[in-house]
Amino acid sequence: MKTAIIVQARMGSTRLPGKIMKKVLGKTLLEYQLERLRRVKQADQVIIATTNHGEEQPIVDLCQRLGVPYFCGSEEDVLARYYGAATQYGADVVVRITSDCPLIDPAVVDKVIGFYLSHQEEYDYVSNTFAKRTYPRGMDTEVFSYRALKEAFEEATDQAEREHVTIFIKRHPERYKIKTLTYEQDYSHHRWTVDTPEDFALIEKILTALYPVNPQFTLEDCLALLAEHPEWAKINAHIKQKTVK
Repeated sequence: MKTAIIVQARMGSTRLPGKIMKKVLGKTLLEYQLERLRRVKQADQVIIATTNHGEEQPIVDLCQRLGVPYFCGSEEDVLARYYGAATQYGADVVVRITSDCPLIDPAVVDKVIGFYLSHQEEYDYVSNTFAKRTYPRGMDTEVFSYRALKEAFEEATDQAEREHVTIFIKRHPERYKIKTLTYEQDYSHHRWTVDTPEDFALIEKILTALYPVNPQFTLEDCLALLAEHPEWAKINAHIKQKTVK
């Protein structure tokens, strides 16, 4: 059974264009994320799922330079893009990560994958975001079967279900057994995802402080750093996450 992390990535962004290719300490945010995801023990492969637009060439170039498998598909139909990537690379278990989470902790991803793999007969979809969010935003991990992805791809009809990969699954709890994993405390007020200039300013501070000292820093290291510098969290505290309609 093959477990593949599929990262949706594109250059376009309404609030911060080209955000994933912005650099901190000479390295792009996407490179930081890939470096961290490659340390996930429970996954067999990390794949970038980008679009077939020419503007994505910097992402393709980065993948080729780093030897990261990639798939180019629809910009709007992200569900089809995920299905195409999973199919092309023979994934049995799909781990969905978005490219705006450069601080994602491999241990968190391993925890979600590990729970899914050991409870496959009980659950079709496991995440640390749905229903009750306790992890900081930016640690988001979803794990589900290729079978569920294929069914969603074949049956989902409305725009939100095509644009947001797992909406179809989450909208059918009578059909798919769903589990949400929680953290030991509620740290959901922390926002470590990059969608605005303020988000980038915070991530830049965290990476600059932690990476040179310990490239394998953890979620707990980030929490400790922000406990030392509580004013940093105010940089993007006013940013509202886009909602799915």
